[in-house]
Amino acid sequence: MTDKQMGEQILQRYEVQKQLGKKAGRKTVLARDSQTGQMVIIKLLSFSSDFVWDDLKLFEREAETLKSLAHPAIPSYIDYFEVEEGSRSCALVQTYIEGQSLEQYMQTKRLFTEDELHDIAEQLLQILIYLHEQHPPVIHRDIKPSNIVLVENSKDEIGKVYLVDFGSVQTLASKAGKTVTVVGTYGYMPPEQFGGYATPASDLYGLGATLIALATATHPADLPQKDMRLEFAELVNFTPAFIEWLEWLTEPSADKRLKTPMAALQALLTGQMRSDGDYTAIDTISHSAIAQPINSTQLFWETVWRSVVYGGGMVTLTAGLYTTIWAPGIGTIFGGYVGALLGIPLGIVNGILIALITRLFFFPLKNAYLYRRVVNMTSAIFSTASALYYFKALLYNHANVNIQELLFLTVAPSLITALCMGVASRSIVNFYENRHRKIRSQRFYSYFQAQEEE
Repeated sequence: MTDKQMGEQILQRYEVQKQLGKKAGRKTVLARDSQTGQMVIIKLLSFSSDFVWDDLKLFEREAETLKSLAHPAIPSYIDYFEVEEGSRSCALVQTYIEGQSLEQYMQTKRLFTEDELHDIAEQLLQILIYLHEQHPPVIHRDIKPSNIVLVENSKDEIGKVYLVDFGSVQTLASKAGKTVTVVGTYGYMPPEQFGGYATPASDLYGLGATLIALATATHPADLPQKDMRLEFAELVNFTPAFIEWLEWLTEPSADKRLKTPMAALQALLTGQMRSDGDYTAIDTISHSAIAQPINSTQLFWETVWRSVVYGGGMVTLTAGLYTTIWAPGIGTIFGGYVGALLGIPLGIVNGILIALITRLFFFPLKNAYLYRRVVNMTSAIFSTASALYYFKALLYNHANVNIQELLFLTVAPSLITALCMGVASRSIVNFYENRHRKIRSQRFYSYFQAQEEE
């Protein structure tokens, strides 16, 4: 059937541009509204030979649900009518969102960073909060990359995320969310959904599985599993807190999973860790727990004092302990003195270097993993090189230096120095990441307060 014939079969008001999808008894097309000129999506359900009444029930439920919703990240209901020409069918018209689905990004093998997934998760959780707080709650039941559209922008942010295709939607009007219609997509469905049950936690599983798929460019059904849990941690370079959060979302048991999108959003933005595997309550965040964005002066002060105290202090201590092996007593004092002469200036310069890197390239923090790697690598290279130069200069004042002395009095102390400065660098990174996380939590607090006021 040509586009022209397809357009004639719908209504003259809607001019079909192209077919977007097709499966048994269903068709999705992109059309132009001749009255308004806007592009729309039209979903068609055909009363063909393979038609089943459950399909019509879901189709009508999708139309009624979209009609009752009003959210900027959800397609808006436009029209619903029957088509009489040819094979009888129903048509649902909704707004068109011009963007790419996350499934299309996966097909290009794009891997999303931890911070990009943070942004996607935040936006989707806010959509789910809206849906689940409807009366009765609206459960999407089919959250997956192909049902999430991303509209990118020219800025550094990930862009705007939209949740589409409410063809599997269910309302929790029935007791315990029980339904005889099992819908969803294998790999993104939690175990309870196979039994016809769906709760707000079921959508959270789909969200977690979606984020894991975006992180690995692999559909969850193709990932290894252990005790029905997705094994993905070895495939990603994420912070332990984010990995645990994803594991929390995708717990096979609904009782051990995060219960609501509000709880999931709080856990994401505040670094909330699960203690006993269960989390049901929302603990509001006090203003005292909220940090203000760090400025350049605070940044340089924090990096320098941490580098001097932690890094320089450990260099002094380890140098004293190291020389104790050679000459206890006086050697310990001498080693500590030599270590302090290196550690304190090295700590100052190392702190300034990290502050400059942070201020120039990671201010504000966009990619926590890359920041950690860059800081640790830079500090290790700089500290090792500086220590080698320092200890070789001391050693070369003496004649007849052999290989063993070069190894134990130059190479080994230099590596130990680098490890000590690494402790300081990790302290700086942890501080900056924690401040960044608290600033994120402030966004949650503001959002939570706005929800409470509404």
